[in-house]
Amino acid sequence: MARYTGPKTKIARKFGEAIFGEDKNFEKRNFPPGQHGNARRRGKKSEYATQLMEKQKAKYTYGILERQFSNLFKKAQAASGITGEILLQLCESRLDNVVYRMGVANSRSGARQLVSHRHITVNGEIVNIPSYSLNAGDVVAVREKSKSLVAIENALASNSNVFEWLTWNTDTKTGTFVKAPERLQIPENIKEQLIVELYSK
Repeated sequence: MARYTGPKTKIARKFGEAIFGEDKNFEKRNFPPGQHGNARRRGKKSEYATQLMEKQKAKYTYGILERQFSNLFKKAQAASGITGEILLQLCESRLDNVVYRMGVANSRSGARQLVSHRHITVNGEIVNIPSYSLNAGDVVAVREKSKSLVAIENALASNSNVFEWLTWNTDTKTGTFVKAPERLQIPENIKEQLIVELYSK
């Protein structure tokens, strides 16, 4: 499946925040990319540009391309509730994101790779589709043969994040997707209402 594989620091600088996680290069040059860098005088962005930027930030953050993101929005729009919040819940419910949140990988791209390479199971069955949507109560685990992988061990050792909507047992390398998170439980700096306004035009 196609995915963005370009320079991540450049994208992070475009949005002014390290959306792909810790990035030493971004910390050194946390101003917009381009020949004149921080010195360039930038005019006020139009409403459309601001909304588009927010959508792009969300797509890059979760590693989702346009068609998939558009389909998620339609699904969120058809559901009952606040469309923007449901959109983020759908993004958070993706298997690659949950594997990342559980600390099995240090980044979403790393989690995507683990899923694609058949290292992750859902309810005891191997699932190799990163965009697989989890339901409340689904059990996510590292495949038995993959539990000794150095990358997984290192990621778990360095992870200190705890999310109320997930459970994780480091000894068995098994966790549960308790439920989709509420907006306050999602740490991403995304103004989802701007995305809703963009798609609603």
